[in-house]
Amino acid sequence: MLIKRPDDIQGSEITPESLYLDRRRFLKHSAVAAAGVAGGLLLPGLLASAAAAQATTPLAGVRRSPYSTSEKPTPFKDITTYNNFYEFGTSKEAPAKLAGNLRTRPWTVSVEGLVKHPRVYDIDEILKLAPLEERIYRMRCVEGWSMVIPWIGLPLNALIKQAEPLGQAKYVAFITLYDPRQMPGQRRDVLPWPYVDGLRLDEAMHPLTLLAVGLYGRTLPNQNGAPLRLVVPWKYGFKGPKSIVRIRFVAQQPSSTWMRASPGEYGFYSNVNPDVDHPRWSQKRERRIGEFRKRPTLLFNGYGEQVAHLYRGMDLKKYF
Repeated sequence: MLIKRPDDIQGSEITPESLYLDRRRFLKHSAVAAAGVAGGLLLPGLLASAAAAQATTPLAGVRRSPYSTSEKPTPFKDITTYNNFYEFGTSKEAPAKLAGNLRTRPWTVSVEGLVKHPRVYDIDEILKLAPLEERIYRMRCVEGWSMVIPWIGLPLNALIKQAEPLGQAKYVAFITLYDPRQMPGQRRDVLPWPYVDGLRLDEAMHPLTLLAVGLYGRTLPNQNGAPLRLVVPWKYGFKGPKSIVRIRFVAQQPSSTWMRASPGEYGFYSNVNPDVDHPRWSQKRERRIGEFRKRPTLLFNGYGEQVAHLYRGMDLKKYF
């Protein structure tokens, strides 16, 4: 299927109110820690952890993809230090500081459920399912900020074709690592762990849906979801589970983590839609990281020409 680039181009998770207040408490305590850093008490450990979290290796044989935008990518530093990854903490800075101890080798992913060929893959086997591509995608967070990220990965449909879903399979669920020893944020019940999200099978098969294994030409930093995460560019960022360990094909729509945490605020589809506001803020505009002025948010994050047919006849306000 040939995907045309949108003509409009020029150059993970939203927080329920209780978590927002929890984050405020976290930042308050962080200020105390910062005083210790200023006194030289914590600085070496924090710097070592942040450096370890960003220790990545080059990916060879990556080819350019026609599915990329021509917009200028967000700087590597911003992509790797401004993250929502609650497994490591609720602040944007926590993942880069605390993800350094995550062990991403060895790593296996179980493909299971309603498929002809259930199998446990080693991460390096997944890397060989299809040629790796650089895909520069817009990423819109439900919180109202956005980035442009040069992902490295392979289409999810390459793995799905290997698994051969049975006729009863209508959805795909993605389950992420649960290990509070490595992921300190999981020691608190800020979300129902492990993190789970899902797609309709046709969404999962769409050529734009990516299994990302790197960014900026290198393996994924831990704080960005190493070693394997999902990227669905027309949906809000929280629809991209990080550090995936299970991919399960099911007949019924899976209940995602954010749907369980706050069902009135997060629906299953979570398509970027400026006409469907979050209950606590507007979605009409967004703040691109690195820019001063806000810009209008595009329906399906600007990928409508490629994906709007998936939702033909659906009430996008009801199925948000």
